[in-house]
Amino acid sequence: MASPMRSLLNDPDRYLQSFRLFLQKSTEHQSMREFMEKQLPDVIASIGNGKSTINVLSIGGGAGEMDLLILSKLQARYPGVTINNDVVEPSADQISKYKERVAQTSNLGNVKFTWHKETAYEFESRMNAEKKSKKWDFIHMIQMLYYVKDVPATIRYFHSLLESQAKLLIILVSANSGWQTLWNKYGSYFPVDDLCSFVTSGDLPRILDSAGLKYQLYELLSHMDITSCFIEGDKDGELLLDFLTETLEFSKTFPPELKHQLMEELKKPGCSEKRDGKVFFNNNLGVIVIEP
Repeated sequence: MASPMRSLLNDPDRYLQSFRLFLQKSTEHQSMREFMEKQLPDVIASIGNGKSTINVLSIGGGAGEMDLLILSKLQARYPGVTINNDVVEPSADQISKYKERVAQTSNLGNVKFTWHKETAYEFESRMNAEKKSKKWDFIHMIQMLYYVKDVPATIRYFHSLLESQAKLLIILVSANSGWQTLWNKYGSYFPVDDLCSFVTSGDLPRILDSAGLKYQLYELLSHMDITSCFIEGDKDGELLLDFLTETLEFSKTFPPELKHQLMEELKKPGCSEKRDGKVFFNNNLGVIVIEP
């Protein structure tokens, strides 16, 4: 008899393993880098006008790869300005990797880093308890909104911390991605234990419109090679399946008939496309830039 299904987030080590493999197998970071190179300079064009210090808040900064790219663009736009970069990240392992990355990066002399080992909710609760309402010039949330219990409230709170020329940047999976298809059909079977919200860029306009917020939307093309998922017993394939379904040991614990249906769904055009004998999952991303 199959063991009961558990959320992948219950095993932080396996989650990080599967996440790092996902980054290897997908064009996620390449797509984000392209956005940072081409569009971000316009997004940040006026956030630091006339300021000697720019305050940046990274929510879910992970291992810092995207954060450091954002900081390099801010430095290029505002040379010589001091940048206070606060990072909210619940994983000690990710913070450690972030600090290693900073230590290996030159030209960060004018950037002051502060790391907070906590979730977005813990950060908000602490700020409220300490009656702090510091304002920020740039806040970004990259691939983290899935891990908050109340998405509209989280957006409202961090939006309230923006300075008058500031921007709030959110990146998450697109409504036109395979994630949307997968979550629509099988999300109710995944053992997420309230640790995860199935939110995509398609959900945000309704939330933002109802809050009367101004924003811009961008679509980033991205894919992930999931060919190994269809090779029985392949270790990488099993890790990717865990990541796709947020299910710990998916191959061993998911009900067999449902597993078969889901594996077939993964091959269909709503989720993936086949090229050169490989299967590429649609990992498109949505970027939302919110005005103060």
